[in-house]
Formats: sequence, C-alpha cells, structure tokens
Amino acid sequence: MDRLIKELQRANIGQLKEQEPLANHTTWKIGGPARVLVIPKDIDSFITTLKITSEGKVPVFIIGRGSNLLISDEGLEGVVIKISDCLDHLEVNDEEVRVGAGFSLIKLATILSKQGLSGLEFAGGIPGSVGGAVFMNAGAHKSDISKILMKARVLYPDGTTQWYSNEEMEFSYRTSRLQRDKGICLEAVFQMKKGDREEIVAEIQKNKEYRKKTQPWDYPCCGSVFRNPLPHHAGKLIEEAGLKGFTIGGAQVSTMHANFIVNVGGAKASDVLQLIDHIKAEVYRKFQVEMETEVELVKNRI
Repeated sequence: MDRLIKELQRANIGQLKEQEPLANHTTWKIGGPARVLVIPKDIDSFITTLKITSEGKVPVFIIGRGSNLLISDEGLEGVVIKISDCLDHLEVNDEEVRVGAGFSLIKLATILSKQGLSGLEFAGGIPGSVGGAVFMNAGAHKSDISKILMKARVLYPDGTTQWYSNEEMEFSYRTSRLQRDKGICLEAVFQMKKGDREEIVAEIQKNKEYRKKTQPWDYPCCGSVFRNPLPHHAGKLIEEAGLKGFTIGGAQVSTMHANFIVNVGGAKASDVLQLIDHIKAEVYRKFQVEMETEVELVKNRI
C-alpha cells in the first residue's frame, strides 16, 4: 500500500488522506476509517486514480455525497474515492441538461427550477448526488430519475466508458443496472421541459417543505432505510409494528417517520444493523411481509 500511496502522490491526483474516518463523509455520520481516501481534483485525476489502483490490484469503493450508505465500524481497506468535488460540471442546452455524477441533486433541481425547466420537482429535498440518484433510480411524489434520464455515461475498471440509453439502464423501482454492473456513473443527460418558472419553483419549495415537516433531517440520517414492499409502505408497516422511537445504542427509529433511522448521538454501524434486523423480524412476525433495505450496506468487503 505504501508504494501505491507514493504513486498516487506523484500523480498529483488531489487530496489523499490515510486512515480518514468515513463518518466525516456520510450523512449518517457513521463509518470507520478508510485505509486511503482520495478526493480527486478533476475527472482526469479520478480516472488516473482508478488506473493506478487497477494496475496495483487494489480494491476501490466510490462514494459521492455519502447519503444512502452504511459503512462498517471497521472501516474499509483499499482505496475509497470521493467524487463529489471532481464530477460537478453542469451544462444546460435549451431543454437538455448534462451534469456530472458528483453534482448535488437538490442543488441541480433548484438551479433548473429557477431557469424554468421542469422535470426535477420531485427531487426537492432528496439528498445525495446525481450519480447516486441514477444508481438508485431515486424518486418521490410519483416520479423518479427514469422519467427524465436520456442517457448516462458509465466508467468501467479497465478505463473504458460506455453511454447507456434510458432503456439500457434497466430502471425499475429504486433499481438500475448499475447495482449489478461494476460500472461507475460519470455523468448523466436529462431531458427537461420548459414551463412556468414561478410554478416550478413553487413546486420545488412545496416538496422541500413537505420533507422538512415529515422527515427527520434535524438528525444525521441516510434517507429512507427500506424499500416500500409494494403495495405496502415501509414507514407505515414499521409504525404499525410499534417501532417508532425504538432505540439500539445511538440508533433510533425516527419518531417523525418510521422509515428513517436517525443517529441520536454516537451511533455505530453495528447499532443500525441490529436495529434493521429487529425491524425486519418484527414486521415479518406481525404482517408476514419481507422488508428489503434501500440503503447500501458496505461491510469490510474491500
């Protein structure tokens, strides 16, 4: 690893930190140290980092803005690359928007609304990056990324890139082909529609206010923990199982929205995992419904 670190330093790829607590880089404020954390200064530095780690056969994990992730208390070996600062370009050409995977989804929705472009109103208040949203087919208010994505550019470990159309992304509920492939979303192209600026801005604001009133963003959290086991709603099942406020260690089922687990102070990944297992068992015991997590559980796999 020392040789790899020296090679990355010589390549001047950006920031490099050893034993960096990943709790500093996740919205849950949970996660042990990364053996090496790289924050590339630009897309070329990102690709260079992937090339160096690939040649050295060092495993890599990519993070964006750190939402929707539960990283183990033991941390991650290998190299963790944070792309939110290097893949943040934005180009608006009439109704077509080309944006980097590291760009904040909330920020993008806000910027486009002020330009009178409709299509991302549902994203008002959704945390995380564009890349994460594409990966998970993020959505709310009866819409999602699949409704507006034209194509996505994906990078593979061998350095090759591939554009995939909407159909080729194989979108379904909170799912895309990227959850199966080893590719990394570099950028996305969205098809927006011109509309009434004031109406679009108002809709964005309404969705933001709705989230503030119904979701516990005053505590560190990751967003929704479980997928809705359609036709049921995860939060309603958890609440009806009597689990609102149930706490293990520093992790608590939110008293505001039961599909959120909040860090009420010093929560560990092990606390959250125990709480997730307890929720699954109780919901199944009472309703015979299998619960599946939406959050990505990142154990020490690299």
